[in-house]
Amino acid sequence: MDPSNRTTGPDNAHPREGRLAHRIRTRRRRLAAGVVVAMVAGLLGLGAVHSAEAATVGAGSYADTLPAGRSLPTGCGSLSTNPRQWVTANAPAGAVPTNDWWSSILFKKTDCAYGEPLHAHPISYDTFAGGLGFSYNTTPQISGTATGVGEYHYPYVENIRVGVAGLNSPDVKVDGWSDWTVTPYWSGGGRTMKATIGHGLPFAYFQITGGDAQITAAGTPSVWSNSGATIGFTAGGRDYVAYAPTGATWSVSGTTISSSLAGKGFFSVAALPAGGDRVALANTYGQYAHAHVTGTQVSYSYAPSNSTLTTTYAFTTTARQGSATGTVIALYPHQWNHLTGSTPLAQTYVSARGQMKIVTGTQFRTSMKYTGVLPEVPAVADNSGADLTTITNHLNAELGNPMDIRGDDTYWTGKGLGRAARIAEIADQLNLTSVRTAALNAIRSRLNDWFTASPGKTTRVFYYNPAWGTLLGYPASYGSDLELNDHHFHYGYYIAAAATLAKFDPDWAKTSQYGGMVDLLIRDANNYDRNDTRFPYLRDFDIYAGHDWAAGHGSFGSGNNQESSSEGMNFANALIQWGQATGNTAVRDAGIYIYTTQNAAIQEYWFDVRDQNFPAAFGHSTVGMVWGSGAAYATWFSAEPEMIQGINMLPVTGGHFYLGDNPGYVTTNYNELTRNNGGPPTVWQDIIWEFLALGNGDTALANLRANGGFTPEEGESRAHTFHWIRNLAALGNVDNSVTANHPLAKVFSKNGARTYVASNITGSAITVTFSNGTTLNVPAGKTVTSGALTWSGGNAGGGSTGPDPTPTPTPTPTPTPTVGPFTATRYLQSGGGLPGTAGTAGTVTLAAANGNRDGIPTNAQVFTATGLTGTYNGGSTTFDLFVDAGTTVANGTQIRVSYDLTGNGSWDRVETYAYFATDPVTGWEHYTQGAGPQSASGALGNLSGGQVKVEVWSAIGNGTTALGVGNQSLVRLPFS
Repeated sequence: MDPSNRTTGPDNAHPREGRLAHRIRTRRRRLAAGVVVAMVAGLLGLGAVHSAEAATVGAGSYADTLPAGRSLPTGCGSLSTNPRQWVTANAPAGAVPTNDWWSSILFKKTDCAYGEPLHAHPISYDTFAGGLGFSYNTTPQISGTATGVGEYHYPYVENIRVGVAGLNSPDVKVDGWSDWTVTPYWSGGGRTMKATIGHGLPFAYFQITGGDAQITAAGTPSVWSNSGATIGFTAGGRDYVAYAPTGATWSVSGTTISSSLAGKGFFSVAALPAGGDRVALANTYGQYAHAHVTGTQVSYSYAPSNSTLTTTYAFTTTARQGSATGTVIALYPHQWNHLTGSTPLAQTYVSARGQMKIVTGTQFRTSMKYTGVLPEVPAVADNSGADLTTITNHLNAELGNPMDIRGDDTYWTGKGLGRAARIAEIADQLNLTSVRTAALNAIRSRLNDWFTASPGKTTRVFYYNPAWGTLLGYPASYGSDLELNDHHFHYGYYIAAAATLAKFDPDWAKTSQYGGMVDLLIRDANNYDRNDTRFPYLRDFDIYAGHDWAAGHGSFGSGNNQESSSEGMNFANALIQWGQATGNTAVRDAGIYIYTTQNAAIQEYWFDVRDQNFPAAFGHSTVGMVWGSGAAYATWFSAEPEMIQGINMLPVTGGHFYLGDNPGYVTTNYNELTRNNGGPPTVWQDIIWEFLALGNGDTALANLRANGGFTPEEGESRAHTFHWIRNLAALGNVDNSVTANHPLAKVFSKNGARTYVASNITGSAITVTFSNGTTLNVPAGKTVTSGALTWSGGNAGGGSTGPDPTPTPTPTPTPTPTVGPFTATRYLQSGGGLPGTAGTAGTVTLAAANGNRDGIPTNAQVFTATGLTGTYNGGSTTFDLFVDAGTTVANGTQIRVSYDLTGNGSWDRVETYAYFATDPVTGWEHYTQGAGPQSASGALGNLSGGQVKVEVWSAIGNGTTALGVGNQSLVRLPFS
């Protein structure tokens, strides 16, 4: 049964669910783009027509007027032009949040009045004219089968409704919000009410005017404690406690419990977990009953030294009575499994996410290991022989169309960019520079187009809408404009491709060029800067739930939803890669926070790897979609098991090794797929084999070799599929017991033998230290492995990405063997030597230029190595010079490297690099190949008794410059 034709959640889950389902469910992924555009235009109408104007961001720009024929978010009344129509004057300034668990009371309101059920956990809420409904439902409703489409939900089943006697509000507004709370507001009939509710809060806090507090139970309540200001009762089979101020009392009449609150206008209501002494527990909760939660905020820190992410969840409370601080907090499994410094109470709550444990206080803290990502799986197995021929043929086949874009909208453009980025990364590892250049050029050209707006441009353009606080890409897709859906999905591909491009073309990534536009995409989907009010803070990421929500409005009876958790992780990985490539640690650390936290949530709520969170009768070991009230073995677009499970596997990148954190579960997941499918996969085979390779690489490789005629998934390539599976078959499984002090590092293990991997995308060598004491020296621009498999490749930070007039031929499968040992790293020594070992630190002086000597060695310091024999590895020269011009202004240092391959006195290859402008501040600066080549002549080949000459001089300036030698300045030669 196609899930787009049915209602998610039980048919009787909520009276509004059916109406919304038909209107919204047809919108998501992998419908033909043209069908979606036509459907949206016909059913919902297009936005106002204007000519686009451009706002400049570095070399890029975005439209600041809605492009002609394009649409804005839609909702009730004037929502498309005034999204703040449903907030009060007390609400925070700046962009309104979307994509949250409570978004339905702000966005697509039912009958322009109220929201859908708000699944906060452990309580679900709903809004009505007379107040706030409560549901603490511990009984799942399960539909479907254990081998086909199925789902489970803890639907909203009202136990009580809390309000003010006589309240009849025509709508509900939002009076405020914080990181995981919201304050709805009612006003009508001379009465007002505010209620603060939130994730992990068993309490709801109320402020009222104009009448008595009133609690209406579903049936006659059973009162088990009534001690004046506190009343404990059971309604709908669930225990609740209401706390009024000192001096107040509660009275019961039929189904209604009421209090004048002694005229003080505040109270709180809490749901209790089952079990234990409920009177004693009510007294424990009572210590915090009048310390109303008035704010919540997350903070996080990443410590590279021990690869640890520490996250603090803080609660601000205001004492309405007394001086108590703190509150009662219910923790999700992804939180209590990593809890540090707090001891939970004995009781627990039931929730759609599994067991919730209880702590008290003003905060709690979690500690998680960040286990690393890579630009790509290293080429330890396809760098020679027949496998090199296979991957080379696959890569060369992509020269003409590395993106293979299937549609021009934001999602399908992103998929094409992601495909090209994988090809560029693999081609770089294998020194296929023509393929790498073609892929990078395709990425650059398409991104530049999207990142440039002009008057009248209506396609491949971004538009910033200040009212909504969002950057919309047109053509939009799958509701990314009308409903603010999926921005992290779509934009994550753009950012990841930009990160790959930034490694090879760092100038492009500068803020003064196109880096500013990339940053806007990051901020739109998940703004990492609280001080930037142009966008909501972490729009798509639910801080407390630990994962993204895809739907912008959340207007479903089952709450908000997310399908492709792996595309959410693609966004997080993109932030890590972009932050690392550009030196932006704020972006990198935001990526690590989202990535590490969401990984923990995925293992619990999409995969249930501990087999403790899904209801026992559900019968599935994985789900395609997570909802506020539960989860579904389903997708928006297909009922095929390959796609239900595969949508949480793609895209497969070096940021998706987390899928193999539990190799045994990989087998469990794959076995369910083949069982439900009635056999091995027949669609998306490449994605599923790549996933399988994270648990059993040998089996995945055998499947690939036996089924070479498969049709690649739309964002995949044969080159990447072969590269990923072939190398994981050699590396084995991820080994998270060892971490590193560098974000781009990973450990693999096969048959007990570890391989250590680290990637250095900077222009200077680094040393990576692993948690077991292993160290790995990584040259600039290289990915290096050691241990069971030793390999080095790549040129990021040192390779040219300009046009390559001479395509690189297919490499010879068996390289020419090296004659004798060769040391690639050469140290500049006082006296002119260039040996392969470091000497004693010292300095030599570069004479003042006293004129323009750009490109012309003048009074140069010369360093020479002779009698060299080595095999050219296809790479490029890299260097790291320590230079210091002291306080001299406007000096510049330049380098030329010359190669005489045979030692006959003729220079076969001469490379001159752009000069490095030194600063007028005392202290070493690093001049590297990142300055870029200025000119080059000739070609490199193998060294046979050859020589290398390095010349360093002052290109400009009237002062001298110190050059560090001995164990400081060095040159790395592309030979082995």
